[in-house]
Amino acid sequence: MHPNPAVPAHRPRCGSPRLSVVFAVFVFLCCLAGIRPADAADEVSLPISRELLNHIKYTPEQFQALAPPGPLIASKDLCLAAVYHAAGNQPIWVADNGPTERAAIALRFLQSAAEEGLHPEDYAIPEIIRLWPLRNPEDLALLDTLLTYNLLLYAHDVSYGQLESRSANPKIFHDTGRQDFDPLATMRSIVAAPDLAAHLATLPPAHRHYRALKTALQKYRALVAAGGWQSVPTGMSIRPGEIDPRIPAIRIRLHITGDLQTIDHSDTFYDSSLKQAVISFQKRYGLDPDGVIGNQTIAAMNIPAKRLVSQIIVNMTRWRWQAHDLGEKYVLVNIAGYNLKVVEQDEVVLDMPVIVGELENQTPIFSDLIQYVDFNPYWVITRSIASKEELPRLRQNPRYLVDRNVRLYSSWDPDAVELDSTRINWHTISPEQMARYKLRQDPGPLNALGRMKFVFPNRFAIYMHDTPKRDLFSQSARSFSHGCIRVSDPIALAAYALAGEKQDWTVEKIKATIDSGRRKVVNLTAPLSVHLTYQTTWVDKEGSIHFNSDIYGRDTELSLALLEKNNNLNN
Repeated sequence: MHPNPAVPAHRPRCGSPRLSVVFAVFVFLCCLAGIRPADAADEVSLPISRELLNHIKYTPEQFQALAPPGPLIASKDLCLAAVYHAAGNQPIWVADNGPTERAAIALRFLQSAAEEGLHPEDYAIPEIIRLWPLRNPEDLALLDTLLTYNLLLYAHDVSYGQLESRSANPKIFHDTGRQDFDPLATMRSIVAAPDLAAHLATLPPAHRHYRALKTALQKYRALVAAGGWQSVPTGMSIRPGEIDPRIPAIRIRLHITGDLQTIDHSDTFYDSSLKQAVISFQKRYGLDPDGVIGNQTIAAMNIPAKRLVSQIIVNMTRWRWQAHDLGEKYVLVNIAGYNLKVVEQDEVVLDMPVIVGELENQTPIFSDLIQYVDFNPYWVITRSIASKEELPRLRQNPRYLVDRNVRLYSSWDPDAVELDSTRINWHTISPEQMARYKLRQDPGPLNALGRMKFVFPNRFAIYMHDTPKRDLFSQSARSFSHGCIRVSDPIALAAYALAGEKQDWTVEKIKATIDSGRRKVVNLTAPLSVHLTYQTTWVDKEGSIHFNSDIYGRDTELSLALLEKNNNLNN
């Protein structure tokens, strides 16, 4: 499971998995007592065991000598060799008289995979059902292997996401699937579980965000089954108080998804009750809630229910990539929603807009721990920004750094000396040469990080911070940064993060620290969990489902990777 709610231990590492460790564990476990089916008879079924050998491609020695290029779960033959050698080639799910009760539980979970946004057809359901009533040893052995491998595959997919999405785009979907997934250890925990159904139910994420999407998936699949909704014709914008022949169709459309509770008449007048329903709909779709039925609102109304089902599945998939237990209190940043929430005991205690990375500098998805708050921070400008942005502006204005309180150093070495940036002919400096200089902006009102930053050290060099450009928070689309998250109410976030510290970090004290102008770093005694997510679909605490813009275009690519075999979900 996931022992650390803030930093998921199951996250895949960069590069190739260290499979030699898995092999070593495999050899060690084979020396111990093998996997024992929990409800199998004491007598070993020799006919079934003999037939099982026909499905094991590798001997223990061959298995140990192999060095597969990818995760073990990607190979049925490797998984079966690992499990059945450890089990002494004994059946796990069947006896001479047929499938056991635990086999029936396993099949039930495979058949209900669609409830988790997975595809039951990925888990050999038709073949398992065909073999279920048969009783000859050959068929029972095949049934046992099919249940073993497909339950392992289901356990992997429902816990960590399918491998297909990673292969589609490893750069963007690097966290999907578990590259070091150990089928033997997983099967041992499955077999050892006294209550198999309860154990399998713990595999998906446990938090309310995932559970709510699971419920929403059921609702929107029911809408699809009922026929969805008719498209609303496009045309001129409709404002409250106006008359338009499309109004009855709009009433029906909003009533289907619950934005309009009742339809008490069918006239063409845009009344106040419909206005409230339109505003509710616009809020759910990330549109300006002005009550005007314009092209964007009608386009959102005309998104087919099947596409929204696909969007829900994609977002459920993303949750599997992150910590399954988000913690009792945590910071949740939704990149696609330009939003930050602080959640404590499942209640939202802070909610604020944020600015995220632009398309060329996308904010990554990951979980970490906020370790400290840095008041009046320095901003060390990255080599990339210095070469691509600072250099062209310096060529236009040699005082560009000085006017912004940015110091120039001869190199990145600790003993680098400060230089006068106004005395350098920047037209002679190449981007490669510019990267050798270190640029550091002093604390103050002009500092790009504002008056504080929230640091959770990570391989992406991403953090949250204040900003002097407050006007940008009023815009509905807020992807302007180089990847870091700019928060709209940093004082409130700092007050929450520092609330448990010995010193009384009141809002007044935080403001006084800022006003001093001196840098001060405050380490958190209890680091605060932070989860950076990309959710284009989510359910709020009132139970309303939101569909937002796919600002980085990730939904389309992930949907193609996961759902192209189910074309009915993408039409």
